[in-house]
Amino acid sequence: MSNTTALFASAPLGPLTLPNRLVMAPLTRNRAEVDGTPTPLMATYYAQRATAGLIIAEAATPNAVGQTYPNITAVHRARHVAGWRRVTEAVREAGGRMFLQLQHGGRVGHPATSGLTPVAPSPVPLPETIFTPGGHRPAVVPREMSTEDVRTTVADFARAARNALDAGFEGVEVHSANGHLLHQFLSANTNLRTDGYGGSVTARIRFTAEVVEAVAAEIGAERVGLRVSPGNTVNGIAEGETDLLYPALVERLGGLGLAYLHLVHADPDAPLFGRLRAGWPGALIANPVLDESPSTGTVHRAAERLLAAGADLIALGRPFLANPDLVARLRLGAPLNPVRGRYLMYVGGATGYTDYPALEESAAQPSSSSSEALDGPRVA
Repeated sequence: MSNTTALFASAPLGPLTLPNRLVMAPLTRNRAEVDGTPTPLMATYYAQRATAGLIIAEAATPNAVGQTYPNITAVHRARHVAGWRRVTEAVREAGGRMFLQLQHGGRVGHPATSGLTPVAPSPVPLPETIFTPGGHRPAVVPREMSTEDVRTTVADFARAARNALDAGFEGVEVHSANGHLLHQFLSANTNLRTDGYGGSVTARIRFTAEVVEAVAAEIGAERVGLRVSPGNTVNGIAEGETDLLYPALVERLGGLGLAYLHLVHADPDAPLFGRLRAGWPGALIANPVLDESPSTGTVHRAAERLLAAGADLIALGRPFLANPDLVARLRLGAPLNPVRGRYLMYVGGATGYTDYPALEESAAQPSSSSSEALDGPRVA
């Protein structure tokens, strides 16, 4: 079986059998209500993309203080669960499957947005401004989490996971990437603690591990994934000891029987990728590095390289954002819609959200299998 064929083959994942190996990566789109409740428009958006093997829904906060930006989703109140249930029902009716990403922002937050002072492993603020309902503002110094805060937050993640299943999700993804709270505990420049959650590699991975273990105990390990972004410097992160942190985390969690490990910006040529693949006993979702408007051929080649290097599933973000029928386009070698206007990613409404055109049936003709054909003209 060629890697291209493998991309469209079915694959087991936890309690599911996926119809293909293409995963819609979690993409924050800021279309929720002010209190974090998902909207009917979001149900339309996700249902449009239900042909993905798996949809990992955008980050939802497990508690109020975890909110990052305006109009992001949450999953800690009854209204949130009811709103998400409308989304999962729409996707299920369209033939799809969903996990929900659970994300606590940590220091990536602001009182003007959440009404609360952000919390973090240490009182180290973001080095840049942060977007709030009133525009960009200087970041505030977060409150250092006490040991009791840590325990409470672990419990909040477990409750949020239960809420996600009550809302109709098949499982959850714990977000320990991209400079948010769990990643802040991993990183030497944001975790200055001298207790059991800071200092050594073993101590710095402890919070992420305890969150994952608690979530797995609550809903079953086979319904839990973990997302990490080794070496990612977004949101002012400088991990230190990256090559030690992630193998240690994989070793601690590898025996739980989790649904998957999800690597952001995965490089199949990087030694760390090989180490993590070799050390992780379960499914590996790999998210390739792509430019802002990749061609069909670029996506195919990136996916094939990762599958050949041992990835089981391929997570794509912007291609799914702009192409509700991405699976069909990739299968047919058809051109991709480019993302229209970066600002449209994060403003409310249907424009730049649910109005991307699907491939016309009359145009859905297979192209040559050559890379040159896959890199042909694109449509808006």
